[in-house]
Amino acid sequence: MPNTKNPLTRKGVSSNTVLTLVVMLVAVVVIGGVLLFNRSDAQGNAPQGGAAQGANTVAADVLRKPDSNTLLEAPGDKVTVVEFLDYQCPACAGYYMNITKKLEKDYAGRITFVTRNFPLEMHPLAEPAARAAEAAALQGSYREMYHALYDNYESWARTADGSEASADLERARARFDDFARQIGLDLDRFHRDMSSEQVTQRVERDKADGAKAGVTSTPTFFVNGEEFTPAGETFAEVDAQLRARLDEALTA
Repeated sequence: MPNTKNPLTRKGVSSNTVLTLVVMLVAVVVIGGVLLFNRSDAQGNAPQGGAAQGANTVAADVLRKPDSNTLLEAPGDKVTVVEFLDYQCPACAGYYMNITKKLEKDYAGRITFVTRNFPLEMHPLAEPAARAAEAAALQGSYREMYHALYDNYESWARTADGSEASADLERARARFDDFARQIGLDLDRFHRDMSSEQVTQRVERDKADGAKAGVTSTPTFFVNGEEFTPAGETFAEVDAQLRARLDEALTA
């Protein structure tokens, strides 16, 4: 995890130096716009920024199974996007709010968008959230639960003050139940399915396929089997890069 101690408080740093550095930091944030969230890696190490290096091509049957969850489906599957995600990952939530949620609307009917579970051990509520999504899928409401989890991310995934990832399973489950009720799920069945062997196997299968695909951090995207490696520093830049990749594939 990153060092939380403020280096500016160390002995020997003058107040003028501190003020100058603070002004410079504010200027960088303002000029740079909305900074791209660092991705979370599978070992629980401090995020390193950007995306995993060394884009690779992965077989279609590893990236997608016949019953994999989809957000979008297009005839012929000319362009297929696969995202390996962690529902508690702040980077995944950031991508959702700034990139993928908009892609769902703008590319509906033109691309197939597949989502796979890749909960990381560093996020204690990631697997319960994945189980909630898969349990909803068994009642035909995967997309609704997917959106509920991310649209209400702060209410279950972060601590009350928003400072860090939450480990409050009881609060998270209460929120998952709220989402299930709002979606119109059979709540008793939802509870049974969340703890079922069927859901366990689906989550484990996704994780295994992610490992085969070389996924080590979230979110990780593949476009027609090729890993998408963004080079931008802001969500806007990555969004433009991903859209360019999709448009190129659609016109090929």
